[in-house]
Amino acid sequence: MRAYLPDRKSAPVHPTEQDEVAAAGSELIGGPVGRRAAPGAGGWWTPVKVVVLLGLGMFALGMVQKLPCYDGAWFSGQTSQYVRACYSDIPHLFVGRGFSEGLTPYFDRIPDSVSGGMAYLEYPVLTGAFMQVAAWFTPGGDDVQHREQLYWMINAGMLMACTAVLLVCAVRTHRLRPWDGLLVALAPALALTATINWDLLAVALTAVATLMWARSRPLAAGVLIGLATAAKLYPALLLGPLLLLCWRAGRWREYGSALGGAALAWGCVNAPVMLLAPEGWSKFYSFSQERPVDFGSIWLIISQRTGSALDDANIYAMVLMALGCAGIAVLALWAPRRPRLAQLSFLVVALFILTNKVYSPQYVLWLIPLAALARPRWRDFLIWQACESVYFLGIWLYLAYTGSGDKHQGLPTEGYQLVILVHIVGTLYLCALVVRDALLPERDVVRRDGSDDPSGGVLDRAPDVFVRGKRVAEEQQPAPAETPHVLWGTPPHGTRMR
Repeated sequence: MRAYLPDRKSAPVHPTEQDEVAAAGSELIGGPVGRRAAPGAGGWWTPVKVVVLLGLGMFALGMVQKLPCYDGAWFSGQTSQYVRACYSDIPHLFVGRGFSEGLTPYFDRIPDSVSGGMAYLEYPVLTGAFMQVAAWFTPGGDDVQHREQLYWMINAGMLMACTAVLLVCAVRTHRLRPWDGLLVALAPALALTATINWDLLAVALTAVATLMWARSRPLAAGVLIGLATAAKLYPALLLGPLLLLCWRAGRWREYGSALGGAALAWGCVNAPVMLLAPEGWSKFYSFSQERPVDFGSIWLIISQRTGSALDDANIYAMVLMALGCAGIAVLALWAPRRPRLAQLSFLVVALFILTNKVYSPQYVLWLIPLAALARPRWRDFLIWQACESVYFLGIWLYLAYTGSGDKHQGLPTEGYQLVILVHIVGTLYLCALVVRDALLPERDVVRRDGSDDPSGGVLDRAPDVFVRGKRVAEEQQPAPAETPHVLWGTPPHGTRMR
């Protein structure tokens, strides 16, 4: 099948030439890109090295932000760690999930603080393995508090390695836009939430899967999606956008490879635990289903305002998720030009977050790399990050308020509901811009230089086979354009945006 879209230009795109915020921010380090940063200029400071070093620096700042808790707030009552906004699940679960006592996840029961009985670890298998490896590296001893500190530090080191992998992938996924990786590296929410939980493991694996798909390696991409899903459930959602785009482009063989690789990898990781400890393996899935309405969700606002427990929140969430996915499918199949994979991936994960029964602050990590690929504009990205930072502070102040008794130290219920709305509106704002870019390709900053789908792999510049559910005949496909700017009416590469 012939590809009708023009080839992309070989020159890398510099955000300081296209993005007003990036150009203004670059004044801190000498101004917009110049001749010393031109392709072939040489030098040690490649985009990968710069982005990784800056990202790891931000990660280290996030560790410093947790220092008040490391020095004692984790162990001096709940309110202190909330007031200082430095809470982390990691040290608490070292003891609370039996790692300090040498218990084996999924095989050994642990005390359940909710029911008062005994239960199993409520994390997916690959995340449980990650937690266990960190426990193996944690020295023994009688000082449990010191061991909790060491356990957090070891996990932080392992999560920093995941961050490095994520940043390398963020730079290399869009070959001609390596500096978009700075959006990930400098995201405030990445620094604030990186060591709250173990989500960065799944985020890093998903980033590698995205890179593999961008390099036209669908089987490897599928295997990595399967591994990521074995660490956290959300990466499986990416198979939906892949299905829609491969359907429109007629790339069924590649989609089958990705789907088969994902199923195989997920099965290989889960099968041993599923067969040897079925009750412990199923705990994550039963916990997700039975979990009540919780922090950060629109359902919590409704529950608090109405006084209802919303026992049917699962049904409501599933209905909204299904309706949203139907809307994404319409967008994928009816848009005048096939949307980019990153756009649909961001939308479906954001939809899952917005309709879910709970929004933990570290869930923002799922969206950061997808947002950088879907909408690499600094102004919009920072607006969204500001909203997420407000939510990050709001949830801890609310927990401080509810845990401080008669002192009422922190953010009251009405204030917490407001910060939930700030998070929701910020995410919807970015979703609206991504949808607009998909419907109006000339507004898509990634496509301004004539690119099609830099992270699309086999989908990049592929002709449509199905549009609006109808097969497109070969003779009906658009003819090649002389230049990308004639085709899409966009300014040439290097033109300053107004």
